[in-house]
Amino acid sequence: MKNLKNYSLKQEPKKDNTPILLHACCAICSSYPVSYLKDAGYKVIVYFYNPNIYPETEYQKRLEAQQILCSHFGVELIEEKYNQEDFFNFVKGYENEPEKGLRCDKCFYLRLQKTAQKAKELGIKDFTTSIVISPHKNFQKLSSIGLEIAQNENLNFLAIDFKKKDGFLKTNKIANSLSLYRQNYCGCKFSIR
Repeated sequence: MKNLKNYSLKQEPKKDNTPILLHACCAICSSYPVSYLKDAGYKVIVYFYNPNIYPETEYQKRLEAQQILCSHFGVELIEEKYNQEDFFNFVKGYENEPEKGLRCDKCFYLRLQKTAQKAKELGIKDFTTSIVISPHKNFQKLSSIGLEIAQNENLNFLAIDFKKKDGFLKTNKIANSLSLYRQNYCGCKFSIR
């Protein structure tokens, strides 16, 4: 894992309508990041790639909530095809890891790597993720993964701690105002336990 001190973190986004690909884990978590990035002047494109979500009915509920959010903010939503085998193959051997363990690290890597690949495909240099807003997720760990992938792909990962300045409270206010679906577990079948 890369040490964040080795990088110059971009805390303040550009203000020139630069496109950014925001990986969205769910509508609740992405509510404030979408608002924040739009207010900062980015052209936000939301990328919904979450093969970890189980079962498929849960995936559909989260996707529908994401569609409502993106429509509300007038931002583009790109949904990657749902394929749980991507996730199961990537975390094979880590099924019995505890929550916040190595299985989760691999899951974050899978989703951020795919986000970086999509950004390159679209000709977008900047990407980030909404996962970091959750009080249950480690900002340093997620940012290290994102920064490592960005370095390997010659892209920019914006390591923005969306939790700061009441970000989690703000994301919940937005989500509540839109009556967005609220899940009660992270997403994969192992996190239901």
